[in-house]
Amino acid sequence: MIYLDHHATTPMDPIVRDAMLPYFSEHFANPGSSSHEAGRVVAQHVDEATHTVARAIGASADEIVFTSGATESINLALFGTVLHPREKRRQIISVVTEHRATLDPLQRLQKQDREVVLIPVAPQSSTTPGVIDLNQLQEHLSEQTALVSVMLANNEIGTLQPLTQIAELCARYGVPLHCDAAQAVGRIPVDVNALNVDLLSFSAHKFYGPKGVGGLYVRRRPRSTRLYAQIVGGGQQHNLRSGTLNAPGIIGMAAALSLSISRMDNDLRHSQALRDRLWNGLQKVIPGILLNGPDLARSDQRLVGNLNCAFPGVEGQSLMLAVPELCVSSGSACTSAEPHPSHVLMSLGLDEGRVRSSLRFGVGRFNREAEIDLAIQLLSEGYHKLVKMG
Repeated sequence: MIYLDHHATTPMDPIVRDAMLPYFSEHFANPGSSSHEAGRVVAQHVDEATHTVARAIGASADEIVFTSGATESINLALFGTVLHPREKRRQIISVVTEHRATLDPLQRLQKQDREVVLIPVAPQSSTTPGVIDLNQLQEHLSEQTALVSVMLANNEIGTLQPLTQIAELCARYGVPLHCDAAQAVGRIPVDVNALNVDLLSFSAHKFYGPKGVGGLYVRRRPRSTRLYAQIVGGGQQHNLRSGTLNAPGIIGMAAALSLSISRMDNDLRHSQALRDRLWNGLQKVIPGILLNGPDLARSDQRLVGNLNCAFPGVEGQSLMLAVPELCVSSGSACTSAEPHPSHVLMSLGLDEGRVRSSLRFGVGRFNREAEIDLAIQLLSEGYHKLVKMG
């Protein structure tokens, strides 16, 4: 098996696994049990992990809310802001290429009499495919806007959005800005103050940590972000997200994030080299293969481990079936079972045939050159077999 689907999830690093193991056995106590030493010991370790996670994104420990993952974090950010009893503004602005974890809550808010505006992105034919139209964002921003939500790095085409410019526009109207950074945290430098965001969501399993744990950054200074809790019962985490803290998960996430930051330069060079090797190899064996999304040379516009391309004349799903040894996808893991073409690729102005012929590759830390070369060979064999079959 050759795993090239690191946007869906990443394998847990063995160092992270080892950091977590004690909290399933000797340090199993509830960190909320402050009445005895066993609970206090775990609480101290969770506190240390919280500071580690916060420092990694330029935040303070009291600005981190732990969740079950980025989807819950996004739900808390969106519903918690817009449905706050004191929130009178009715408009939410986002982007057409957002993940379903954002778009589906927005649909629900729309049914609750909120106005949802989805800003288009630059087409494939432009020099900045997938980048938000800042002029349209500025046109729609107003004193009626309750929240803007923009993904930092796209999960399908790797597009990096200009968050600092978006934040400047939001600041003019005093509109809080939420950022889905699930594909960015642990992969590229992320600093909440440099980005000037008010809310930022992330998930451990995207940077070689455990599944089932994530976080939401909630700004407290110099301005405070107001949130309405979606899970209540116990008052943990400043009453923003009740429930027993997932101590092994939190400690594992801290270990994974610390490791990812220490390795970031090496990981970036490694992923870029292998991604480029994959693309260059595919161009040699697949006539007319097409790149979707930003230019691969523009690391300021695209995640370096991301590749999304169209295989002319074949269905992407059929190609995946023809190469069962290869773990890739035709889009987001959350929508892979749906028959509909990728909304992200359609938003680039691509025709449905090209969209359905596309596959997404995500290169990661543990991939090797030999795997990339074998993947190219297998894809070539599978592709030409399908073309011959007509």
